Amino acid sequence: METVFTGAVTVVGDNIDTDQIYPGRFLEITDPREIGTHCLCGVDPAIAAAFPPGGIVVAGRNFGCGSSREHAPIALLNMGAAAVLADSFARIFFRNAINLGLPVIVCRGIGAQVKTGDHVTLDLDAGTAAVLESGKILSCDRLGEQAQKILSAGGIKPLMRRRQAESL
Repeated sequence: METVFTGAVTVVGDNIDTDQIYPGRFLEITDPREIGTHCLCGVDPAIAAAFPPGGIVVAGRNFGCGSSREHAPIALLNMGAAAVLADSFARIFFRNAINLGLPVIVCRGIGAQVKTGDHVTLDLDAGTAAVLESGKILSCDRLGEQAQKILSAGGIKPLMRRRQAESL
């Protein structure tokens, strides 16, 4: 997995819950690509269609609060998000995202430093987010070793499959 991402930013607010990320009325959909087309429609129905491949979602506090549905990080991944940066995350959402291979990084104050359409370079190893338009470099929390291993493998299931294959 790459540890440096540059992407266009889409800014959302505080307390974006899993029903805003992926509304319950779409839970019967099983095709991941179609799931991605409904991502963040509870915030703005136009976000997914306009979201650039490899884009970065920037949020405020408590991103991913609400239910524990895994559809939310699946929708973000299939919308094309390379990562999510936020002031804070709901714990269950954070673990679901890492386990599904979506980098979610606490970067306090980033929402006040960017606007939708700006570009950010996220360096997971350095723990920084550089706003290209302003030149500002913000410190971000670094992920723990196990979370890094999970992301590097593409998620917890690929990691476990690899470990099982290596043990045979």
